[in-house]
Amino acid sequence: MTDRVIVEADGGSRGNPGPAGYGAVVKDAATGEVLAERHEYLGIATNNVAEYSGLVAGLAAAAELGASIVDVRMDSKLVVEQMSGRWKIKHAALQPLAAQAREIAAGFERVGYTWIPRAENAHADRLANVAMDSAGSAATSSAPVAEVREKAGTAKTEVTETDRVSPAGWTGARGTPTKLLLLRHGQTEMSVDRRYSGRGDVPLTEHGRGQAAAAAKRLAAMPGLIGDDGEPAPIVSSPLIRTKQTAQAVADALGGRVETHPGLIETDFGEWEGLTFAEAARRDPELHRCWLSDSSCPPPGGESFDAVHERVGKARRDLVEQYDGRTVLVVSHVTPIKTLLRMGLDAGPSLLFRLHLDLASLSIVEFYPDGNASVRLVNDISHLS
Repeated sequence: MTDRVIVEADGGSRGNPGPAGYGAVVKDAATGEVLAERHEYLGIATNNVAEYSGLVAGLAAAAELGASIVDVRMDSKLVVEQMSGRWKIKHAALQPLAAQAREIAAGFERVGYTWIPRAENAHADRLANVAMDSAGSAATSSAPVAEVREKAGTAKTEVTETDRVSPAGWTGARGTPTKLLLLRHGQTEMSVDRRYSGRGDVPLTEHGRGQAAAAAKRLAAMPGLIGDDGEPAPIVSSPLIRTKQTAQAVADALGGRVETHPGLIETDFGEWEGLTFAEAARRDPELHRCWLSDSSCPPPGGESFDAVHERVGKARRDLVEQYDGRTVLVVSHVTPIKTLLRMGLDAGPSLLFRLHLDLASLSIVEFYPDGNASVRLVNDISHLS
């Protein structure tokens, strides 16, 4: 028997909702020795249902081992905050799982809940992926967990027209907008030297990671990022490492997952990649002057702003179609974000040359189903001060 143990738990859903599974590991708090592992394929469920299921299984395993003090560590901020009593549990599908977790926890002398970065929860994450890969083969958790999950899976949240926020009358917009929170990535070595940085896959600097953490803290405190159903807002990033690192900082804070969309990638600067503005101007003086005034001019071997506009337009349509009426965090680069704001303002290409966006800045634009749009915020860096 071990008096004090650590429970690490995680869950995932490939589609949210989609094929889901959880993983949990119990370790001796003094030695780190693995005492028990649990994982199970859940069928179709959400990330949060899978994460709560992992918590229940981990607590149950700790109880079976006779533990009296349990330190729960999870990378789901939602579960940690709700089980700590700081956040309400509004989603009907999560309430029975939380109740079962509390019932098991009541049998211990003490239980604590700590949020950890996803990288520190790799063991439980691996078990959750084993469960999802198994697609329901061998299960290791007890029947009561499955029974609660079955009830949770059938719970529904009723949404009425009174729950919908009507747009301001003067705009003429109709319907529920899709709100895009546009976060530019943090600092890189290329941005320090003000070099053209497009498709080059450069990581954040230490300062850039600090900027991402500050943005994550600000976003985690914003209303609407955790929905009434208890689900974190979707997080969609450019596929480049600087944006994925920035997005992951927010995902860790919200308890969400990062998806990528190729349409959100930065402009292809071609042969100017890695050059400063001055170096590019000396290399191709006429073309560089054209580039800075005409959106149809591409860099040598690169992509024009008009081409970026078309690409980002397709990405916007994908986001609005997939996340219709929801809030979505989009982590991207200066040109795609300017382009989305341009679309929101129904402005011409000159906006690209006149609008400044700082690193790790936040902007907000809403797109309505009737074609209207509303820009709510531009280049907010209050979280960096």
